[in-house]
Amino acid sequence: MPLLNKPRTAAPRNHGDDFAPRSLTRLRIALTLFFALDGFLFAGWVVRIPAIKEQTGASASTLGLALLGVSAGAVVTMTLTGRLCERFGTRPMTMVAGALLSLSIALPAQTHSALSLGLVLLLFGAAYGGINVAMNSAAVELVAVLRRPVMPSFHAAFSLGGMVGAGLGGLVAAGLSPALHLFALAAIGLLVTAVAGSMLLRHRLPTPPADAATATTTRTPPSTSGRAARDSGHTRRLVLLFGVIALCTAYGEGALADWGALHLEQDLHAHPGIAAAGYSLFALTMTVGRLTGTTLLERLGQTKVLAAGGATAAAGMLIGALAPTAWLALAGFAITGLGLANIFPVAVGRAGALAGPSGVATASTLGYGGMLLGPPVIGFLADWFSLPVALTTVAALAATAGVIGISARRSAPANPASPEDRWKRPAVT
Repeated sequence: MPLLNKPRTAAPRNHGDDFAPRSLTRLRIALTLFFALDGFLFAGWVVRIPAIKEQTGASASTLGLALLGVSAGAVVTMTLTGRLCERFGTRPMTMVAGALLSLSIALPAQTHSALSLGLVLLLFGAAYGGINVAMNSAAVELVAVLRRPVMPSFHAAFSLGGMVGAGLGGLVAAGLSPALHLFALAAIGLLVTAVAGSMLLRHRLPTPPADAATATTTRTPPSTSGRAARDSGHTRRLVLLFGVIALCTAYGEGALADWGALHLEQDLHAHPGIAAAGYSLFALTMTVGRLTGTTLLERLGQTKVLAAGGATAAAGMLIGALAPTAWLALAGFAITGLGLANIFPVAVGRAGALAGPSGVATASTLGYGGMLLGPPVIGFLADWFSLPVALTTVAALAATAGVIGISARRSAPANPASPEDRWKRPAVT
């Protein structure tokens, strides 16, 4: 992505300087709406899982197999979406995936067996994976033009959307059937997609002059082809490193979502209401951390944010896992949320800056794999040792993410116009 490597002084605006800032603001609003919609719809589905289980008559094991449809659909679609984004553009693909996600969320309530539920969840998972790659890729492009590290703010919108979706879902669960609730979510999703999607397609991103964008490819002598190949391989390795960082972070999110409340109630004998608040507190502090992420990145740079975030999350999770009281464990969960908040957005953003939509797809797939990996690994380790000991693996992987972030920075080629160096300068107004 040439824009990421152009110095500030050599970044002319394209035609339409007068309305470009306004267009960029509207593009940012539109993408923020898509991130919030993604979290809102997914949380709305999650709160209806118990009712869908009863409706389909599925046992716990068959429901678990059906729910794998979401994971399978998402993982398979992420790589494909990266290629489609490169061919058709990130913003059209974001709108298409948003529409598919909105339509598919109504389908689970129409099923009456675990098999049919699993099949429709394949479609839902495919749409969920698709929109995550498409909107993150579009966000990477916008970040490059804005020249500000605003990626965490988009992920904060996802977190806020999830909190609103879960809260509203809990309120209407008693009064609305799953079919009516999910149909209402589908209608809301299609409306938001239409409004936000029209904004995405209406406004264009400023682009560099064609000669500058193609200089490196049209004027590269044949003798440098070997070096270009080595650079390409190095880029792929860096993308994988940032994908592993995303995996380490998502592992912790998945583990806390599935095992945090059980740890509080079973090991620390917390009241069920207090135990249920554990993940909510974690999600809240993660949202707060993401809302402040842009400021942190501008002041500290990516490497320090990754290192500090990993260390903070590791310390918080050690407290959460090994604390002798529930209240101290809750404090540990809150610290963990602050530490993990900006690691995933930075990792996905850097992967996208290095390799475009395919980089976002790689990092997202690895990250989603970490979220799937966390709960079962914690379960096996809890059987072999204990749940508190198992939860310390979250701390270990958080620390690993910080260390990898430092090593990735050191292994990257020196570039005075790199995003990290540029972001640490005063913002251009």
